[in-house]
Amino acid sequence: MIGKDLSLAIRLLNAGELVAIPTETVYGLAANGLDPLSVSKIFAAKNRPYFDPLILHLDSTVHLLELVDEMPHYAERLAEHFWPGPLTMLLPKSQLVPDLVTAGSPLVAVRVPNHPLTLELLKALSFPLAAPSANPFGYISPTRAEHVEAQLGDKISYILDGGPSEIGLESTIVDCSGDEPVVKRLGGITIDALSNCLGFEPKVDIQSHSNPSSPGLLDQHYAPRKPLYLVEDIEAFCQAHSGKSILYLSFGANTCPESVYEMNLSPKGDLIEAASHLFHYMRALDSHSGDCIVAKRLPDNGLGKAINDRLYRAAHK
Repeated sequence: MIGKDLSLAIRLLNAGELVAIPTETVYGLAANGLDPLSVSKIFAAKNRPYFDPLILHLDSTVHLLELVDEMPHYAERLAEHFWPGPLTMLLPKSQLVPDLVTAGSPLVAVRVPNHPLTLELLKALSFPLAAPSANPFGYISPTRAEHVEAQLGDKISYILDGGPSEIGLESTIVDCSGDEPVVKRLGGITIDALSNCLGFEPKVDIQSHSNPSSPGLLDQHYAPRKPLYLVEDIEAFCQAHSGKSILYLSFGANTCPESVYEMNLSPKGDLIEAASHLFHYMRALDSHSGDCIVAKRLPDNGLGKAINDRLYRAAHK
């Protein structure tokens, strides 16, 4: 059931049930992040492996020190600058955080989302919300309430509708457990923005892992049901696969064969617009009658880096 009933969402979460929530990045599948039984329902509904950790969502930094054992000065600076917003930090967890949330890791992922409805929800709760993306594990992340309903509607008590996600890409994850920050997942905060805040460029380690310490690092992720291919030359691909019905996820000014069905992330070449459309367009193409999806890498700067990361993880291996 989709709706805007905040009081119902609060009652369900207090009762240990699952509620899909809107954020500026993507829709999350939320439960009481301090209750292992409630958290286990997230893994069951998504068919998510227990070795993939979750992110805890807070309304502010007020209760953060109850969840983490320490917070470096640079992490405080990042929180002050980017929260609420699409930044997740990995910090040493306190004993209050269940091991199930962190997949046994000593680090917990935390963030303050920038969505008015979800911030109001979080303020009304006495616990943080564990909330990975509200989709079947490994599939395209949802950026609208109807995306959630189509995939998990029969497994969720309620879907809180906050409209389309403004950013459309998951949060940037920064490991803040050491002397220097390390970017573990590219997302809604660019490397340039982090550098401007910190006064130096942070290290980046976004290697794929089969047993990750951070969400979003699995080898195959964000993938449509149809095979998605990353190509350099769309016309050459079409010639080599002349018998296939090809769907093209394009960007900017481009040309493509007339036989190809095209959805352009941003005809004017705007990376912010492309990010907001990415998952919605991938879902639309996946629902189309074609045989496969083809995409080209976007310019590898700004949000283009995060978009290219999602395309790479979604691509047919």
